[in-house]
Amino acid sequence: MKKFGKTLLLTSAFALALSGCNKQSSSGSGGNVQLTLFSTVTNESDKAALADAIKEFEKKNPNIDIKENFPADKYEGMLRVKMAANDMPDLFDTHGWSKDRYGEYVEDLQNMNWVKDLDPAMNDILKNKSGKVYAYPLNQAKDGITYNATLLKKYGIQPPATFDDWMSAMAAIKKKSKGEVTPLWFAGSDKSSFGQYFDQFATPLLITDPKHDYRKELLAGTFDWSKFTFLPEKLEEMQKKGYLNKDVLTAQNQQMTDLMAQNKIGFIIGGGLLGPAVKELNPKVQLGVIPMPVIHKGDQPSWIGGERHTLAVWKDSEHKKEAKKFIDFLSQPEMVKKIAEATSLPAGLTNTKANNYFAKDYEKYKDIKVEPYFDRVYLPSGMWDVLGASGQELLSKSMTPEQVSKKIGEENKRLYKPKK
Repeated sequence: MKKFGKTLLLTSAFALALSGCNKQSSSGSGGNVQLTLFSTVTNESDKAALADAIKEFEKKNPNIDIKENFPADKYEGMLRVKMAANDMPDLFDTHGWSKDRYGEYVEDLQNMNWVKDLDPAMNDILKNKSGKVYAYPLNQAKDGITYNATLLKKYGIQPPATFDDWMSAMAAIKKKSKGEVTPLWFAGSDKSSFGQYFDQFATPLLITDPKHDYRKELLAGTFDWSKFTFLPEKLEEMQKKGYLNKDVLTAQNQQMTDLMAQNKIGFIIGGGLLGPAVKELNPKVQLGVIPMPVIHKGDQPSWIGGERHTLAVWKDSEHKKEAKKFIDFLSQPEMVKKIAEATSLPAGLTNTKANNYFAKDYEKYKDIKVEPYFDRVYLPSGMWDVLGASGQELLSKSMTPEQVSKKIGEENKRLYKPKK
């Protein structure tokens, strides 16, 4: 019955969300407590890691049954419906919005034992000034640029530290491979791939350099978006110089692993989960990851990220005690290590040392500051789609770089709401 119940819930998650699954499953037969858990996890290995943790917890706590849900791209819509009904899951992923979107729905976790081990890099993301802790981090994001270390070594190219170095590296890859290797590959059928480019590079362009720090203007809604034009200009330049894949607007994400394993790609934006999949296909290909190259002379590199996957406790849950017990279980060093290694991402706690695929790179750049995702801090809700669609229109030659900046500025103005 227990396995059947989980299968039924997974196959009808959306219907359950609309009908108030939390109340209906708040208690089970035989006196068991049933918790609902919603997560944005989509990668199969990540889902398996979380599902395995749940099974292990349930074995040790036979009176607690956790109904896990992985709704993928339906997650945000489902959670918005549940927020409106004030009927949230007992445990849910805040996926980068622990404060701004979900803050009023989460239980304060600051008195839990694991908080003392929270990685300081996560403080500004998961805590407020009064000490409230919004969610438990299953892992943390440190996004930069993933590169084919095997290829760069073969061609005598150093991992780039600046944007100019990066452009030179792409030129060298194209020349030395005689056009057989794509210097920078995008799965452009998914507009979010261009959103990732604009979002990650907006930070070194507009935030981290003291002489080009526009935080106040962005937050006030007074930013001059012509200063953003550098990024679409460079993306257009990459296309004209043949640095991008020829099928840039139709390529799909599932092609990326195979092509990288065949030594056909030099760089991708982000890609922290790619390493283990490539290794499985071709152990001879080694990938590396670097922080974001700086754009302005004298600036310091940075990671882009913060929370990747978390678990928050609904403040009105009837089973907060049991939900916190599961988080306590996850915060034990052996479980922290297991999940970090299974997801190939740095742990959110400092009570263990995870040996994941990019561990050496993360250690090498351990002192590099982690900056939050640009859109989560400086853009209103709805702008992610605008960024991505603008990239598609630029590379399809429907818009010029100047028109891209103008459109982003107009949409930002339309959607703008002052930050609380």
